[in-house]
Amino acid sequence: MNRNKIFFGARLHLAGCYAGVMGIILTLSGVGIYQVMLQAHWQAVDRELESVAGTLHDSLEPLLQQSDRIAPSVQQILPNLCIVGEKCEQESTTHHVLGAIQQESFYALFLNRSGTLIATVGKQPIGTTPRVESDAWQTIEDRQGNRYHQISLLLKNSNGKPWGYLQVGRSLADYDNHLEQSKLTLLVSLPIAFLIVSIASWYLAGMAMQPVYASYRQIQQFTADAAHELRTPLAAIRATVESVLSSDSIPEIESRDVLQTINRQTIRLSQLVQDLLLLSRLDLPAIASQKQPCCLNEIVSDLIEEVAALALQEDIKLKLKIANEPKIYVIGNEEQLYRLMLNVLINAIYYTSEQGKVEVSLEHLDHYAIIQIQDTGIGIDSIDLPHIFDRFYRVNSDRSRKKGGSGLGLAIAMAIAKVHNGNIQVKSELGKGSIFTIRLGLMTTMACH
Repeated sequence: MNRNKIFFGARLHLAGCYAGVMGIILTLSGVGIYQVMLQAHWQAVDRELESVAGTLHDSLEPLLQQSDRIAPSVQQILPNLCIVGEKCEQESTTHHVLGAIQQESFYALFLNRSGTLIATVGKQPIGTTPRVESDAWQTIEDRQGNRYHQISLLLKNSNGKPWGYLQVGRSLADYDNHLEQSKLTLLVSLPIAFLIVSIASWYLAGMAMQPVYASYRQIQQFTADAAHELRTPLAAIRATVESVLSSDSIPEIESRDVLQTINRQTIRLSQLVQDLLLLSRLDLPAIASQKQPCCLNEIVSDLIEEVAALALQEDIKLKLKIANEPKIYVIGNEEQLYRLMLNVLINAIYYTSEQGKVEVSLEHLDHYAIIQIQDTGIGIDSIDLPHIFDRFYRVNSDRSRKKGGSGLGLAIAMAIAKVHNGNIQVKSELGKGSIFTIRLGLMTTMACH
């Protein structure tokens, strides 16, 4: 329960960090997008007003004669012009060169040199008083809360003298509506995006925690198994010593038996500790100076000679098959490579019944040396197959203990293979035997001395 709480808390913290960082990024991105969109729309409004006002300014100046007065020629190109104090005509449906002013959102105001309104085109902002300001650009608001953006330009008559002022503006209603919709979209989408990011963060945090959790479980299992393996011989030694100490005197023959029992358990402890130390060293980065060219032909031949007596004792036929080709070399540690093949071969012999057969073959394929150890033993169940290289894992615990195994042989073999840039593959069928295939990267093909 405590373990689950620890990993749940770590996953929650990690997911929270992911979600928090992504939430900040999303928020900043949303604000940035909104600001860019705001600036782009504002610049578009300015350019549009500049274009309309510039066209109107250039078209009207040659037609202006007397200052502060609208010439009839101006009314010809602006049929919707409404002069203050006079009756305004109905809006014309005729299209003109300056048709942009006829649009509902645009308006134009003509002011005399003192800033008094003379004439209008389009719908003037309600409840506002036109005035000339030092800044050419103004943003105003009418009494209904509608915003308008306008530009003021000085008009000159045909003689080049100041005539008055022209103010061209447009309603910002569509602009404001678009920005409000965009803002609403961002305000709605950001929480949804954050929720999706939070769910994804929880999932990703779980994926990130899986290797950590697996390592934790492996270390926990390894510690428990190691403690169990160490406890067994220690308990045997302690029981033997206590039985001796409880006796006033023991015969010499019995004392020898006691010492032999203690010696066997001490050897078992020593072997277990050596295996554990070897595994810990193999987990460290390989030291280049410890590796040298190794002739696999010689290693395999020496191995067969060493285990031949054991195979004979178990009534198992041991066969060596080496392809008729140059000697095969790999770069590595000869002692470790020997231990690798020995562990696999001993495992094959131990799990092969009497009058069975174990065959060892050596060849090279592409850029790899292939050592194959095939037996006619009891085979491995498909349930056990994925775990046979785990530390302290036994397919048949009772038989392993009778043979004195600790469950580290195949784990050591796999670790050595990985250190030598190789691997071990297994094919097995229950009751029909197993095939262990060791692949090691080739150094070169050369003659052994």
